[in-house]
Amino acid sequence: MSDLMPPEKTSLTIDIIATEIESEHLDRTVKVDAYVPGFLEKHQRPALLLINDGQDMPTMNWIEVFRDFLQRKGSIPLIAVAMHAGTDRKMEYGTAGVPDYLGRGAKAAAYTKFIFEELLPTIRRELGYPEFSEKVFAGFSLGGLSALDIVWAHPHEFTKVGVFSGSLWWRMIDQTEPDYDDDKHRIMHDLVRKGNYAPWLKFFFCTGTLDETNDRNGNGIIDSIDDTLGLMTELEGKGYNRSSDMYYLELPDGRHDVATWGKAMPVFLDWAFAG
Repeated sequence: MSDLMPPEKTSLTIDIIATEIESEHLDRTVKVDAYVPGFLEKHQRPALLLINDGQDMPTMNWIEVFRDFLQRKGSIPLIAVAMHAGTDRKMEYGTAGVPDYLGRGAKAAAYTKFIFEELLPTIRRELGYPEFSEKVFAGFSLGGLSALDIVWAHPHEFTKVGVFSGSLWWRMIDQTEPDYDDDKHRIMHDLVRKGNYAPWLKFFFCTGTLDETNDRNGNGIIDSIDDTLGLMTELEGKGYNRSSDMYYLELPDGRHDVATWGKAMPVFLDWAFAG
């Protein structure tokens, strides 16, 4: 890795280590920012948090959110790695092997390969931590769908996933089609329904009451909330407990934006790493 930026002079330093990975799978350069607490020792096995849409972390004031969490919770050994999205974001994020009705997500399988075959080896090698105590994946909007899809398809690699305003509407056919059915055509819901139960997995979902205005089934609940609650119901059907295996945060007046997700992030960090 390269471009070690000097830590800010505070009671708890966090090194921001920026690098670029020349990805063969994605045929592009992927910018990656690793946030490494200064108190970490090389003999430790820290937890690893992967975050999609890493380009949004400065807007979220992530380093202060992260520092505050570590100070409040007693210097938990945790490294956060944020991957910047590229110009082909709508193709790279999504559900691997199952593009939506417009063909978006066609490179999601390649993005999954990037995570396991290019990103993780680089992190282990360059940061000097060959093993992690656990791996957690988080993302926002379409990046949240991507994180959930990768964790669901590779449960032995992860323990938890954070989905902030996830694009769980992702569907096989257009909702205007006469035979469209939520129970049949929402892709992530279908993948969960057909998948296997991994008892160690935990799920965090966040929505905002102002995430959107669409209400395709006219039940008085906006689609982003409806789709999230529906996905949680599918997880219950697989054997997950809504109280102990899932956490649902609904923010009053929360919008589909970085500011809202930043407000939710401390709750997620407390749930994921200090529960």
